[in-house]
Amino acid sequence: MNPSATTTATAHRPLPSHVPVVVIGGGQAGLSVSWFLTDRDIDHVVLEAQTPMHAWSDTRWDNFTLVTPNWHCRLPGYHYADDDPDGFMTRDEVVTWLRGWLDTFRPPVHTHTRVTRLQHAADGGFTLTATTESGDTELTCDEVVIATGGYPIPVVPPFAPRLDPAVTQLHSEQYRNADQLADGAVLVVGSGQSGAQIAEDLHLAGRDVHLAIGSAPRVARFYRGRDCMTWLAEMGLYETPAREYPGGTAAREKTNHYVTGRDGGRDVDLRAFARDGMHLYGTLVDGRDTALQFAPTLTRALDQADAVYNSICADIDRHIESQGIVAGPAARYQPVWEPSTDPESLDLAAAGITTIVWAIGYRPDYRWVEASAFDGGGRPMQTRGVTEVDGLSFVGLPWMHTWGSGRFLGIERDARHIADTVTARLPRDELRIAAGE
Repeated sequence: MNPSATTTATAHRPLPSHVPVVVIGGGQAGLSVSWFLTDRDIDHVVLEAQTPMHAWSDTRWDNFTLVTPNWHCRLPGYHYADDDPDGFMTRDEVVTWLRGWLDTFRPPVHTHTRVTRLQHAADGGFTLTATTESGDTELTCDEVVIATGGYPIPVVPPFAPRLDPAVTQLHSEQYRNADQLADGAVLVVGSGQSGAQIAEDLHLAGRDVHLAIGSAPRVARFYRGRDCMTWLAEMGLYETPAREYPGGTAAREKTNHYVTGRDGGRDVDLRAFARDGMHLYGTLVDGRDTALQFAPTLTRALDQADAVYNSICADIDRHIESQGIVAGPAARYQPVWEPSTDPESLDLAAAGITTIVWAIGYRPDYRWVEASAFDGGGRPMQTRGVTEVDGLSFVGLPWMHTWGSGRFLGIERDARHIADTVTARLPRDELRIAAGE
């Protein structure tokens, strides 16, 4: 590969009628598979509905920062190498870093090419229908790698359309900054990484914030002199295969721990927010017009999040002791605020709330894939991304192989495995054609 090559999207070129491998999705996961296939001279195309890496600039808010330390940022042939490995890149810095990676190779990306149908042939291979700027087209291939992201469809509750239309509703991926919102208080629903950080962003901007929290756990940013995620990596947690992970499937289904890399990194302490004026509620369960109902779960949710925080600290303590590491003193989080009651209702108008930000996650959508590769919840049935459907693989899914899957830390390993699998399964004549023999 030529490290000085400039990335060239091939949207202006017609799609071939047949290609050995099609990668669907031009984010970091799909392009990582392309990197390995390109390195091996395997003929393939990457079909991207918009533009490569668009999600980083288009779906993150202005003050977004990585939650994971910069040293986690590893893509094929391109690991973070600047002078702040323990810092946290901002959104714009991530975009610049990714652009630098794309400048090191020539992925055969067809932009503005959305796959609308994928059919698996009984005798092997696939037929794809794609919508391009010049119309619909079809192509066939032997292998397909789906890299469209684990959960592309934003979730809003079924009662959202019944709420007062005077209140603006948007999903977390549409949020950019406090100034874009109408004057008035804001309700953020969801306390995962996005919800907790957006609530903080609004709080720091001086907005009156109401936050409905769910079951998301939390983690210390720094503990005993190091970033907690650096400790966890050293302990092997990000490398543990999903089937061996403590807590089993239930642990893998939980929302990620909330914490932030903003301003050099710090804890996200919802109790401290409440002490300083933020209004907290339990799980939002229903609403109509301006009236909302909450489950009485606030106290339990705060206690459980803190219990996870302290249990992770205890795990790190045991690691430090077992390895004889010299570190700072052990400590435990002590609550700085307690709710006097678990509120069960809220009137949007009375509270002056003019905007609701939904941050309750995403759901899968593989309705365009005509193959028996999904469970009852619509999630791919796969082992390290490889399905039982001959020639069909996935990459970039959370927990695809380890906790590191779906993160920068695990993409290189996962993409290499998929590229190895795809290469081994390609017919010999396809390999010769790809290599120009």
